[in-house]
Amino acid sequence: MMHYKLRCPDEHEFEGWFKNSSAFEDQAARGLISCPFCGSTAIQRALMAPAVRSSRQKKAAETPASAESDMAVTKQVAIPDALVSALQKIWTEVESKCENVGDRFAEEALRIHHGEAEERGIYGSMTDDQHERLEEEGVSVQRLPWVKRADG
Repeated sequence: MMHYKLRCPDEHEFEGWFKNSSAFEDQAARGLISCPFCGSTAIQRALMAPAVRSSRQKKAAETPASAESDMAVTKQVAIPDALVSALQKIWTEVESKCENVGDRFAEEALRIHHGEAEERGIYGSMTDDQHERLEEEGVSVQRLPWVKRADG
């Protein structure tokens, strides 16, 4: 699944999920995507900033929740049950509709991007270096936080 930040001509921004980049292009060309604010169907992808954690944020993530800190970004917070539940539902959808390619994710995503493999939804794991390479190649991927299964 591809996650895009979208924008209309009036600069309204919103998000959308698509099976792949071709699905977005096809739906946009056919006017099937509309701005939830103004209804415009002239929708384009907007730039998305990658989720990059600073060394201070990484250290904070490793700091016990009881540790004192004067920086709000370094405090550990419990993930609300509603968010965990939503992530579990997303993962259920991903697992049921996409192929798990494991640690071959970056390689397979590039093959799909270059037309060397069948276009389909995939999921798996990748290193930070592999993620950077995919972005440099123009392959749009979305990282999802892993949560325990609802049934396990």
